Amino acid sequence: SGVSAGVIETIRRARTDLSGVELVHRLDRGTSGCLMIAKRRPYLKVLQDALRQPGTITKTYEAVVHGRWHQSTLAIEEPLLTNSRSNGERYTRVHPDGKTALTLVRCKIARDDLSLVEVKPMTGRTHQIRVHCRWLRHAIVGDDRYGDRDADKYLKVRPGRMLLHAKQLIIPAMDNYDHIEVTASLDNAFSSFLESTLSK
Repeated sequence: SGVSAGVIETIRRARTDLSGVELVHRLDRGTSGCLMIAKRRPYLKVLQDALRQPGTITKTYEAVVHGRWHQSTLAIEEPLLTNSRSNGERYTRVHPDGKTALTLVRCKIARDDLSLVEVKPMTGRTHQIRVHCRWLRHAIVGDDRYGDRDADKYLKVRPGRMLLHAKQLIIPAMDNYDHIEVTASLDNAFSSFLESTLSK
């Protein structure tokens, strides 16, 4: 990703008592919010197995997208194919040869030029939310890979980041591990953008 210190390396340096921590899943660079990290290997395996079973762990995101989202709720079920480019970057697109991907979307606020949506990826494909939104011609604001740069350019307020936020994680009780439910507040850049563009 070009970031010199990753999440796990940073935690291990800050907390020497957590030297065995492992990343359960990833967030795209530029996405804020909830991230699962396991302190012990047995729970890491339980969580990773659960992620392979769609709907077991509930991940909820919020995103600001370009254009007016016309349906209150929508299930996007389009197969996604991921390839690696010569520079090592992975790029995903909707393609009939791709893997099954399902994204549930609920529109919270719709304006002519921008909409706030709540998104639940039911499968865990690379860049799934970003690609499904782009495929519907509602690219996520500030997305430098799948976004709409022309539309970003004409925004009256510049967010300075991709407006995709992992708002909530719900992990059911499994294998003697307790139920966990966590929520992450929006950061200042995201909330300020909402206040200045969509709350009026």
